[in-house]
Amino acid sequence: MSTGIKLKLDYSDLQFTPDDGRRYELVRGDLLVTPSPSRTHQRISKRLLRILEDYFESRSIGEVFCAPTDVILAPRDVFVPDLVVVADPNDTAERGIERPPLLIVEILSPSTRHADRRLKATRYAELGVEHYWIVDPEAKRIECLRSESGAFRPVVEAEGNATLAHPDWDGLEIDLTVLWR
Repeated sequence: MSTGIKLKLDYSDLQFTPDDGRRYELVRGDLLVTPSPSRTHQRISKRLLRILEDYFESRSIGEVFCAPTDVILAPRDVFVPDLVVVADPNDTAERGIERPPLLIVEILSPSTRHADRRLKATRYAELGVEHYWIVDPEAKRIECLRSESGAFRPVVEAEGNATLAHPDWDGLEIDLTVLWR
């Protein structure tokens, strides 16, 4: 029997985190704690959620979830992304999403910028997430990435008041002015 301090956390350890409005995530067993999102962040999330629901759910090609929803990709990799699109309903369970989703969207904030762009992006690709979008409210930009050989590669991006048309989903167009207003 082993005794001592547990160096890497897993999903079972998250039950001991406080209910304080912060997000508790695990990346390779290391704990990430971020503050609650700002109002601007939440507005963008809500608006993008509506657009993604209108596209994916009206075509019955996916279901969209918003934070807080656990995405459990491995016992030591548990994420709480801003938005998630799941193509297969069997990928979900009562406790969260338990297989790599079709799309994960992270909306950057000052406290999450580095983790979202580097740490989480790398791990999402390694764990089989097919599409990853990074929404940058400061730059008023969306970057859409697709996994190729275990790493994300740019597919399309748009900024300012442009309209983003995603080449992988016919008819998915996002008027960015709707997000930033």
